[in-house]
Amino acid sequence: MKIAFYGSSLVSAYWNGAATYYRGLLRALAAKGYDITFYEPDVYDRQKHRDIDPPDWCKVVVYDGTIDALKAAASEAAEADIVVKASGVGFEDDLLLEEVLRNAQTQALKIFWDVDAPATLAELKGCSDHPLRRALAEIDLVLTYGGGDPVVTAYRSVGAADCVPIYNALDPQTHHPVPEEGRFTADLAFLGNRLPDREARVEHFFLEPAFRLPDRNFLLGGSGWQDKPMSANVRYIGHVPTGDHNAFNVTPMAVLNISRASMAENGFSPATRVFEAAGAGACLITDHWEGIELFLKPGEEVLVARDGQDVAALVAALSRRSAQEIGQRARMRVLAEHTYVNRAEVVDKIFRARLGARMEAAE
Repeated sequence: MKIAFYGSSLVSAYWNGAATYYRGLLRALAAKGYDITFYEPDVYDRQKHRDIDPPDWCKVVVYDGTIDALKAAASEAAEADIVVKASGVGFEDDLLLEEVLRNAQTQALKIFWDVDAPATLAELKGCSDHPLRRALAEIDLVLTYGGGDPVVTAYRSVGAADCVPIYNALDPQTHHPVPEEGRFTADLAFLGNRLPDREARVEHFFLEPAFRLPDRNFLLGGSGWQDKPMSANVRYIGHVPTGDHNAFNVTPMAVLNISRASMAENGFSPATRVFEAAGAGACLITDHWEGIELFLKPGEEVLVARDGQDVAALVAALSRRSAQEIGQRARMRVLAEHTYVNRAEVVDKIFRARLGARMEAAE
């Protein structure tokens, strides 16, 4: 079966947090026999910051950031059995959705794949005439990379025929244990770009604990923090390429996950960073959000903090040995239950069941 997938970028993770998710899922689906073409626009300098070459398991089509190029790429949806428009493509998203749906075959399975459901739903609820809300009547299924029952209920309430969460997961070929590297040595490390709906939480869960523990070493990675006030025991290293993420995760005593505000409020939305860290065998401390126990067991496979004071207390009490034990238990859990192979099994069953039912109805 042919899949035409329109997303932000497969070959570049530059300002593109969905890259790991796309790569893991699509590679696992390709292994099941799907013929996949990924269409991405040449915007935000992503093509200048590629971190992988076009893979052999997926054809990548990069189109110019022009309307004509967008329409040409969208016209190729006509050749696919399954057509996917992802959220947050980054160039004329509304027009791309319209063009993709217009070109898709009548019998094709049409999917909107939302990689930021809380933000999308906030837009839909505030605008009854939103282009996506109007398009839901033509879309067979909404898939999301998180959200649980709250997102499913919300999507159905705005007109979606159905909604199924397909959670983030681990790609063991990409994220795994590696030797430690001295440049990432710290008691607690956090990696994340500076974003408006994350900054206050980074202050609360990372910078405040650093101030509380002046005798401990903290490491901050990610773009945009260079002018952020921080205590002397915080070392800022800027952008960390994806090829260095494993070493970044395994070297510190513990790493911190801080959800964006909308994700934390909604719950059931583990970031890719959660599985990257667990896959490398890191000891993960995460901010609290509803549903964490579906993925990792608090206290045994992950440490959970409700505020900055909790983070400081956890770091102060943690030893290198106990951190390694937590990291190993987390790694075993995600390898058993939360890989992209596991997720692809779910997606494959959904695709085959829906296309099969459609073929039967057409006979």
